[in-house]
Amino acid sequence: MNTDRSSLHLEGIPADKLITLQGYLEPFQLSLEKLQEVSHRLRRDMTRGLGKHSHHNAPVKMLPTFVRATPDGTEKGDFLALDLGGTHFRVLHVRVVEEEQKVLKMDSQICTIPTDMMLGPGQQLFDHIAACLGDFISSRNLKGQTLPLGFTFSFPCEQKEIDKSILIRWTKGFKCSGVEGEDVVKLLKEAIQRRGDYEIGTVAMVNDTVGTMMSCGYRDQSCEIGMIIGTGTNACYMEEMKNVKRVEGEDGRMCINTEWGGFGDDGSLKDIQTTFDVMVDEASVNPGVHIFEKMISGMYLGEIVRLLLVKLTEDKFLFSGQASETLLMPGSFETNVIYPFISEHSLENVEHILTKLGLKWDEVDARVVRVCCDTISSRSARLCAAALAAITNRIRNNRKLGHLKTTVGVDGTVYKKHPNFGEELQATVRLLAPACHITFMVSEDGSGKGAAMVTAVAQRLAPACICTLYMPLY
Repeated sequence: MNTDRSSLHLEGIPADKLITLQGYLEPFQLSLEKLQEVSHRLRRDMTRGLGKHSHHNAPVKMLPTFVRATPDGTEKGDFLALDLGGTHFRVLHVRVVEEEQKVLKMDSQICTIPTDMMLGPGQQLFDHIAACLGDFISSRNLKGQTLPLGFTFSFPCEQKEIDKSILIRWTKGFKCSGVEGEDVVKLLKEAIQRRGDYEIGTVAMVNDTVGTMMSCGYRDQSCEIGMIIGTGTNACYMEEMKNVKRVEGEDGRMCINTEWGGFGDDGSLKDIQTTFDVMVDEASVNPGVHIFEKMISGMYLGEIVRLLLVKLTEDKFLFSGQASETLLMPGSFETNVIYPFISEHSLENVEHILTKLGLKWDEVDARVVRVCCDTISSRSARLCAAALAAITNRIRNNRKLGHLKTTVGVDGTVYKKHPNFGEELQATVRLLAPACHITFMVSEDGSGKGAAMVTAVAQRLAPACICTLYMPLY
């Protein structure tokens, strides 16, 4: 096993079983040398994504965000924020207080997105969003105010302006028709107009990684990277303008939305994909797309574990060879089930979960499942570290620094709720980027407060808006 933590979980598993188990888990255990190679591949793909001509076919899209400034402490006012990035959708009222230099979440509301709506007509989805926003405005007595809106839309988009963003493709299980290739801000405004019972002010389109970076940057001026490890995964960072060949301008920096979830879509990660990764990809709503995301993010980790457990059961290594109907059902082993397997010192919660899955287990079975969860989680954290090292090493080289000190704003349920993910990610990135001193700051409502901050900065810079100073080259 590749971590001290895993070895602690091996206690109680007979030696002969351990040898056999190692054979199953070995494809998930990546050496430091292999991680360095993966990191190098991503750096190469980042350069391709920034190119004026090469970006069209680049798996890592490196999308310009047209965000050129961070907060300076003079921003103030009330803002609405919408956050769509997974199976739930949030509406927030955010207040920026200049005197205290604080970003306050005044109130928020969570709306669920039914599965059929994730796969149905796009108009239905945006009508649902507009309805949630309208209910929130009405219930919080905000009607009559035309507040600026920060719209966090956490899917790969081609940003044309700060308020114009074209959806490239759906990810994270969404497949709504009539949205890909369309301006999502326009679709939202049209849905609000169809209701006709409230108005919104200017709109700033914000990716969740950018929001995370901006919310943390308000507190820490050295925060130049935003990273999400949740239902999906992505990162952004401040790139030198001279390297962003698709946008006019040589001076200063621009925030780049890497869309690193697409890393490997050209087959560059085939050597580390396991048969279980391939099965997850083939069963997804978008086969062949977002390969890296499917290896490390919360939407898929539980399913990778489930497929491994099914294989171990079929081979009569687990549960006396008897799988339950529940275990055989795709999606039945959710990622949040992994957390108690790893965090609990006793096996009580683990045993409860196995029983709930309809399995007949013994203590050795429970320990084996724990090691499987730990190994697949560990691979996720280490691959994420390889990707983050690619960014930090690039920033350091861009600036010709012997040593880089930077802060990463982080959000996402896997990073926040997994008991060991952050610790392993940080330890691994130190090995892969030894010349970079990286501080990790957990974002507080980054996709909400950060969206408000982007909107506030854009308002502060108006009318010489950053989105009009740097025009895309196509």
